[in-house]
Amino acid sequence: MTEVPEHLLRRSQERRAAMGLGPEPGDAGAAPSSESAASSTEIAPAASAAPAAPAGSAPLPVPAKEADAPPPPPAPYVQAAERRKRIPIWALPVLASLPVWAFLYVGTLDPKTSAASDPVTAGAAIYTESCAACHGVFGESNEYATPLVGGTTARDSASGRVAALADAYYPVRSTLMKLPTLSSLFDYIRRAMPWNNPKTLSDDDVYAVTAYVLNLGGIMADGETLSEQNVREIQQRLPNRNGMTTDHGLWPGRGFGRHGQPDVRAVACMTNCATAATVASSLPEHARNAHGNLAEQNRSVGPQRGADTTRPAPATLALAAAAMPAAVTLATPSAAPAPHAGVGKLLQTHNCMACHGMDRKLVGPSLTDVAKRYAGRSGAVGYLDGRIRAGGVGVWGPIAMPAQNLPPADAQAIALWLANGAPALTSTAQPSNSPRK
Repeated sequence: MTEVPEHLLRRSQERRAAMGLGPEPGDAGAAPSSESAASSTEIAPAASAAPAAPAGSAPLPVPAKEADAPPPPPAPYVQAAERRKRIPIWALPVLASLPVWAFLYVGTLDPKTSAASDPVTAGAAIYTESCAACHGVFGESNEYATPLVGGTTARDSASGRVAALADAYYPVRSTLMKLPTLSSLFDYIRRAMPWNNPKTLSDDDVYAVTAYVLNLGGIMADGETLSEQNVREIQQRLPNRNGMTTDHGLWPGRGFGRHGQPDVRAVACMTNCATAATVASSLPEHARNAHGNLAEQNRSVGPQRGADTTRPAPATLALAAAAMPAAVTLATPSAAPAPHAGVGKLLQTHNCMACHGMDRKLVGPSLTDVAKRYAGRSGAVGYLDGRIRAGGVGVWGPIAMPAQNLPPADAQAIALWLANGAPALTSTAQPSNSPRK
């Protein structure tokens, strides 16, 4: 039998007492030594504080340490950054070469077309937008405007005289057939075009349109510029540059090559005068009104008046002169203004009657036809107001109506008159070239 050393036995007893366990069964009758008694005295309070476990029972469980609270979730932008894929190492050379690629790409772009660098191309865009509705896409005319190009040849450009002008049977005289100076073309476009909105083109736009018209006539090549350096050279290419005469003496000063004197005394006109006018040609009766009433198509200012082709031709010139529409005599205004009293003046001021007859189609539909289509419709005033100012094409045929630059109040008054059925205007409001009195 092996004897357990006293110090080991005492240590075991102290450990069991600290844990609240009773003595081992073999130590029940053993007297504790003085050292163990002292030790028992020292740990007595601790032993008495905890209830003694019954002998042979299972050891008490050690309480588990309280778990720490979970940390708060990271912010959304932190989570997005953590999920984002990092740039791979192979992409770094690609990023470094981006500035070089951008420089090469910009170099491949076509430069913006301007009137100075390429007037023909710039003029084509302006012409298509502002001129083609009347003059045709290629200057061939759009049913009612004189052609701009045609009738000239390379031989004409070399000689400076257009041979077709001497041909009495040549069907039409285009603009370039009669143009003697380049400045005349530029000046006319600048002052009078577009027809419905003159003097709205800038100098650069007029310069570009002039170059495009010359290009259509084969006078300027594609990509050629027009400037003060070469304007004399291009002037020498005009087919009719030598066709202008100064013998009439009407040019101011001597510097323009004036050779004659104007016949201010009418000597030439008063020599061998005919006693009676002779009608050399006339239209057959069935063709008299083929293109609409000429009285409605002539300007309402000046001494010239168109014949009323809705009536039979007068037998004599005296009767024809008597049948010409006269200027409207203004009546004394009444106290109460008539409805739509100012519409007739608006139609005349804004040249509406140049394309629209009152009761007959001219270039565009008659005003009464427009009124019949839209009178009484809901929203007709707003629709007609927008069509008057914005223009359009396709509703009344293939001929486009250009946008009209007129005050909104005038457009509203005309639209209201049409929406009300275009009632007959009084003599104070009736255009002078209209048969509706």
